[in-house]
Formats: sequence, C-alpha cells, structure tokens
Amino acid sequence: MEKKNKITMTDVAREAGVSQATVSLILNNAKSIKLSEETRQRVIATAVALGYKKIAAPHKPEGQEEIAILMNAMPSYDPFVDALCQARDAAWRSDTLLTIYDYGDDCELALRIIKQLEQRSCIGIILASPVTSPIDFSVFSGCTALPMVLLNVYDSTYPLQPTFLPDDYANALQVTHHLIEQGATRIAHIMGDEWMDASQQRLAGYKAALTRAGLEFDEQLVMKTNWQIDETYHAISRMMQLASPPDAIFCSSDWMTIGCYQALAAMQIAVPKDVLVAGYDDQRIADQLIPKLTSVQLPYTELGRMAVEYLCQGEDNVTHVRMVGKLRIRASTQR
Repeated sequence: MEKKNKITMTDVAREAGVSQATVSLILNNAKSIKLSEETRQRVIATAVALGYKKIAAPHKPEGQEEIAILMNAMPSYDPFVDALCQARDAAWRSDTLLTIYDYGDDCELALRIIKQLEQRSCIGIILASPVTSPIDFSVFSGCTALPMVLLNVYDSTYPLQPTFLPDDYANALQVTHHLIEQGATRIAHIMGDEWMDASQQRLAGYKAALTRAGLEFDEQLVMKTNWQIDETYHAISRMMQLASPPDAIFCSSDWMTIGCYQALAAMQIAVPKDVLVAGYDDQRIADQLIPKLTSVQLPYTELGRMAVEYLCQGEDNVTHVRMVGKLRIRASTQR
C-alpha cells in the first residue's frame, strides 16, 4: 500500500501562493510582520483543506493559563545571569517572589504577560535583556499602572524612566588605560557587531584612553567582528602581520579572546611575553584560560539588586544608573 505523504508548510505555501516564511508566520500566530487578513485566512483555509496538523490555536485576548519553570540553579556562563540571581535574592529578602518571563522580543507577548500580571499580586516590572541595548519603550509606555524599570536596556527618548546600566564607555576606558600603564603603545581593539551600541561605547572608551595618554589612534588596529571565535582568530591573524603589529590586544568579550589566544599560539606569539591580551565581561573562562585573562567584571550583580530594591521600596524618584565594573588583573597583562 502506498504511504501517504506528510503535508508540510511548503505544500501549504505552494497551494496558497505565498512563501514558506509567510505560512510559518501565520500558522504560528506571529504578529511581528504585518500581513493582510485576507492572506491570513487564505493560508489557514488552505492548511485545513490539505490536512496540515500543526496549526497553532489563535491567542485569546486575555486569560492565558501559565506553566511555571522552577530551576534549582541558574548557570553562570553568561555574566547577566548574575543580575538575575541577585535580583532573586533581593526580592526574597523583601518577602517578594521574582518570576522570570522570556518574551522573545515579541512585544505583543510581553503586553499579554503584563496584562496578566495586573491580575495578580505584582508590585512592579523589570524590562531586561542579557545584551546592553536600546529598546522602543513607546510600546510599553502607559500600558500599565504597575511601576516599571529598565535593566540593561534603555530608551533615550524616555529620560524619566528608571534605568540601570553598565557603563561600557568607562569600562573600556579602564581596560585600555591598564594596558597603557603596562607599557603598551600600539593597542589593538577587536570589536563586536558594529551596529550594536555596546560595541560603539566600548570603541569610544578605547579611543578616549588613547587620547588621554597622547597615543595616536590607528584605524588599522581596530577590527570589526560578529563576536565569534573564528572571526576573532582571522582578525588577529591579519593584524599580527601588519608592518607594525600591536603590542597589546583588547577584545570586546572574553569569549572572543579564545580565538585571539588560538591565533597567537598558531603564530608562536607568547602571551604576555610578546603581546598583552585583555578581555571584557569577566566570564568564567577568564580564570581558566592559560595564561589567566585580565578582564573587566560587569556590575550586573549590583544592577540586578538595585532594580529590585527600587521596586520593593516603592521608590518614585527618577533614577538613572550607569555603573562601572571592576578590573580583574591577571597574568595575560603582567610581564
């Protein structure tokens, strides 16, 4: 007997005369892309007619049920987890429970969560991201009477919104200043994605430290990457072949320094004997690399605690905090 073929999104797309991506958005109730109601109904009708089995139920206007995830510990691979751990502890000291929701950058989902929180004993909301970044707060402005603070995100057009951030500019400045104090005069900077504000702030801090020390900025010593190990490896390999290679390297994250270490080892360039290396964000690997990596510890523990305490104490003063982290000096920058 001939086996019946399974109906896929590609089949639905072909029959409905739309792309597979459009079918995926519609059948998963995604609202991030504006599509006509006629297209939505045509795709759904086609999927039903073909017998497609995985059609998501439409979202109710309100009253969604919940599933809670209770974890016995938070893994500390990402430094931002420290903010969540401190926020949890600060809330519990005030006899308050901290609940974490992942809204996947889906603003509609976030607003549904907020609406449901209004029906419970919620005293405030923290909008947060593991990556320091701007957000469009207009989506949330006025959506609830609950007090709201921003943690590791910001919107400069809302200066009255309580905000708690690490100071990427000052942190990068102190890392670069430390390398200069160790005698480095040609300091390379390996950036992350150029479009990210955090990358631009770290670049500005790096440049400011050079200016203060009377060192000339050399564009050849700045290379843009996408934060990945392999891109860092190739950037360092090219940079060390310059006529005047750097005598120190400042990577925009500790993760990137793995690629840096690998490239230098492949070229038989010793750290710190031949070149100094410093990272950023003081991840767990910083203390496990050989040699141990100098890095700046982001103040997420303090920022997470402060955001919760602001809400628990019923503060109503406009608060903007940009906090500098602590430089952790290790063997990679000590000769």
